[in-house]
Amino acid sequence: MADGQDSVGEVRIKPDRLHTFTMAICRADGSSDQEAKLVADHLVLANLFGHDSHGVGMMPHYIQNTTTGACVRNHHAKIVRDNGSVIVIDGGAGYGQVVAKEAMDIGIERAKKNGVCVVGLTNAHHIGRIGHWGEQCARAGMVSTHWVNVHGHKSLVAPFGGAEPRFTTNPYCTAVPRKGKEPIVLDFATSQVAAGKVRVANNKKIQMEPGLLIDSNGNPTTDPGVLYNAPYGAILPFGLHKGGGLAVICDLLAGALTGGKTHSPRTIKKDSTDIINNMLSIIIDPASMGGTEFFEDEVENFITWVKSARPQPGVPEVLTPGEPERARRADREKNGVPIDATTWQQIVDTARKVRLNDVDIPQMAGA
Repeated sequence: MADGQDSVGEVRIKPDRLHTFTMAICRADGSSDQEAKLVADHLVLANLFGHDSHGVGMMPHYIQNTTTGACVRNHHAKIVRDNGSVIVIDGGAGYGQVVAKEAMDIGIERAKKNGVCVVGLTNAHHIGRIGHWGEQCARAGMVSTHWVNVHGHKSLVAPFGGAEPRFTTNPYCTAVPRKGKEPIVLDFATSQVAAGKVRVANNKKIQMEPGLLIDSNGNPTTDPGVLYNAPYGAILPFGLHKGGGLAVICDLLAGALTGGKTHSPRTIKKDSTDIINNMLSIIIDPASMGGTEFFEDEVENFITWVKSARPQPGVPEVLTPGEPERARRADREKNGVPIDATTWQQIVDTARKVRLNDVDIPQMAGA
């Protein structure tokens, strides 16, 4: 499909053009070529996978934060505590797409050497889609699991049974490599929906599904504006007490255990746009446990068994974690990445804010 605007107020842009545009914004803002590429790689891939909440729509927020110093350009990860297989890395509020990659590079190297590495990444600016880091580990043949918290801005998610927010979307991820195949990637927010998806719905001026949000009185609502307009409401945790409990665990492991701080009045900044992530990652080399050959055989045996289940009526096939994202990627690589018109205009405004040349801004019909 050619670039342009469709009938529902969205533009569609080819992935390579979107990647070039995102890189150009970062470079114009002062990022190095390598940093700009890592940011663009991450955000565009999130869009391709259908996670628009963590895609290029984050650029206006990122540039706002580089301007204020809440995100530090061209900063790199620094090991601040090293116990061999247990390391703590300070992100220094650098771009999460840079410092998280560097943290995983270090963790993978240590896991290959020692069999396992526990990595505490603290004080990183928004590290984006957590599955990206699990996939990085899986490409190196490592199994990894990740707990993440967020602080710096206002609370967004209510605890189970609560009528007001107390933490943020606190994602969890586990990635399992497969020999010669794409990995199993379980990656989800512990809230009913990612905050960025509420942002996208608010930009599109559409209602959300019932059961995701509550208003300031704790009553159910479908209005995404409750996160952006006072009096503020909240997102609910997924899975009732189970998701609410896992959200608490993510904050304690990622924030308290690593030394990176939890989301609380100590770290909440009034009217702040900061997005600081802490992440606890455990990276394991299968060779150090049951053995690589045994592991690979058992993974394939089990996944084959799972997918052999007869689908329910109306379900085409049984899918494993990561397969829906790869299907969306194939579609969007062919037909272009859809971006709602409001978000697109925000990105274009950001490009002009950093004084990007007009020739480098894609001209979308109707945008």
